[in-house]
Amino acid sequence: MNKGIDKKIVKRGLLPYLFLVLAMLGILYFAGIGGKKVEELTYDQFIKELNDGNIDKLKLTAHGSAYIYEVNGKLKDSKENEFFVATLPLSDEVVKKIDEASSNQDFEFVAIADPESSTLLLIVVNVLPIVLLVSAAFWFLNKQLAGSKSSLDFGKSRARLSSDKNKVTFKDVAGLKEEKEEVRELIDFLKNPKKFQNLGARIPKGVLLFGPPGTGKTLLAKAVAGEADVPFYFISGSDFVELFVGVGASRVRDMFQQAKRNAPCLIFIDEIDAVGRQRGTGLGGGHDEREQTLNQLLTEMDGFGANEGIIIIAATNRPDVLDPALLRPGRFDRQVTVNLPDVREREEILAVHAKNKTLADNITLENLSKRTPGFSGADLENLLNEAALLAVRRNKDKITMSEIDEATDRVLMGPAKTSRKYSESDRKLVAYHEAGHAVVGIKLKNASDVQKVTIIPRGTAGGYNMMIPTEEKLCSTKTDLLEQITGLLGGRTAEEVVFGEITTGAHNDFEKATKIARSMVTEYGMSDLGPLQFEQKDGSVFLGRDYNKSQHFSNEVANEIDMEMRKIINDCHAQATDIIKKNIDLLKLIADTLLEYETLTKEQIDYLVENGKMPEEDESNLESLSVTKLREIAKEKGIKNANKLTKAELLKELDV
Repeated sequence: MNKGIDKKIVKRGLLPYLFLVLAMLGILYFAGIGGKKVEELTYDQFIKELNDGNIDKLKLTAHGSAYIYEVNGKLKDSKENEFFVATLPLSDEVVKKIDEASSNQDFEFVAIADPESSTLLLIVVNVLPIVLLVSAAFWFLNKQLAGSKSSLDFGKSRARLSSDKNKVTFKDVAGLKEEKEEVRELIDFLKNPKKFQNLGARIPKGVLLFGPPGTGKTLLAKAVAGEADVPFYFISGSDFVELFVGVGASRVRDMFQQAKRNAPCLIFIDEIDAVGRQRGTGLGGGHDEREQTLNQLLTEMDGFGANEGIIIIAATNRPDVLDPALLRPGRFDRQVTVNLPDVREREEILAVHAKNKTLADNITLENLSKRTPGFSGADLENLLNEAALLAVRRNKDKITMSEIDEATDRVLMGPAKTSRKYSESDRKLVAYHEAGHAVVGIKLKNASDVQKVTIIPRGTAGGYNMMIPTEEKLCSTKTDLLEQITGLLGGRTAEEVVFGEITTGAHNDFEKATKIARSMVTEYGMSDLGPLQFEQKDGSVFLGRDYNKSQHFSNEVANEIDMEMRKIINDCHAQATDIIKKNIDLLKLIADTLLEYETLTKEQIDYLVENGKMPEEDESNLESLSVTKLREIAKEKGIKNANKLTKAELLKELDV
């Protein structure tokens, strides 16, 4: 392979030299070297040849500016490629001799007037090359500037002005009732500033929106501009920072100059933490370009100059890393937390995104909102979009609950890996593991409702158990956290009780349980060590959020923390073991049903717990049928090897 590459490189390197040689040969050929032989005659030699009658062809060209005649011709005894040239003085005597010889000897004679006497030729020869050269240079320069426009506007603002086509109002923003009230004053000020000025009120110069990703911070800022009907400039924090020092500060100045010309207006800076991080921090000092940009932003917001009518709205996911000078009154006077939506707000958000979607009659947005705790507005929009895509893929004219369930799983865990082959022993192990989670969740008094149990692998999980709190709480009690840990340990406990063996399948459960237990001891004060906080999550601004937690304890206390964590985990494990052993029949019932159906919904689980069997199967919905029933239907339709196919393969063969 390397030899082939070397040959290509050698050939590529020889091509320019070969082209140069060919070009030189062509020039030499057309210049007469090797192509034709030219002999230069003196005046006397030319007159002698003329008088002797040896001239065969003759061309005479006058050059008035040089006072000469240029003669080109061919002698009678010369070969085909032999010619002569001569230079004669510009006189009538020369012309007279040539005329007499041509009339007596009858050779071919051509006389050409002075080419320099032609105005057109003079322009072509002298002016046209200069025009072409200047035009080529101008075209090349213009192309370079068009290709790298930033070479001239390097310090210009990258803020873009929002168009009226994409106008957003508060009607397009579902939920966020309190957040809307906080920013409504900005709209009133932009519409009627005198009302505030008469009472001596100063409107906030800046509003900082912070919260988890996807909660609607950018949408809320667009709605403020849409409601106020004022120019809306938007820019990302990363658009300020460049390689060269001073460019970011220049862009900040230019942005505020544009805003002043269009005041009153709004400026929205998304992800402001890219430019607003604390100054003078990090390994090796600060970042000079970013800090200069931040200094200019601080000066423009509340420096020596006044920016009347300009309101800045910024958004970030990490307010903890912002510089304190940016958050003081006079700059970002108001800080609005945009949290994840509650059940009522989720219903409103779903109503907005469901306007152009056709849902089945048995689907209500209220039930969907209850099934999606912890979902952001972006997650809910993605949920309905995924459900719509699945409905189209399945050739349905409505979105049914089946697509909603599958879309929820996709958003949380990723697409189902139905093609992955598992041995029967692995399927049985996963079924008992997930059944263990379900049994512990069902039997604990304060536990979350078991919404769905499946042994279909998704992502890195062989199966999973979806549990939703019975009601959304602002704070979690110690009992809630202990029962969460117990539920997480239910899968491993079921493996130990049923198989007498443990596997690696519970590693993610242990990760979550350990994190909860450590937080209970070191942050929440829920242990015998007392109401003390030993660790803080802030971490370093530049080294990462959890790279180096702040620790305020000695080595002896560290050992006590480990012992308290172990005690919490062991107590929860003992409780899970007790629940599994007391409800071993329910465990086997759920596990065997999972092996047959692969997925159980809340309604099916409740019926199974109450009646000890599954409800009657509806053959119109093939996805809810057991593997045994699907194989019977497949045999009736003549599908070969139906007994060896999995549920996913059977549904595929049945065009579901």
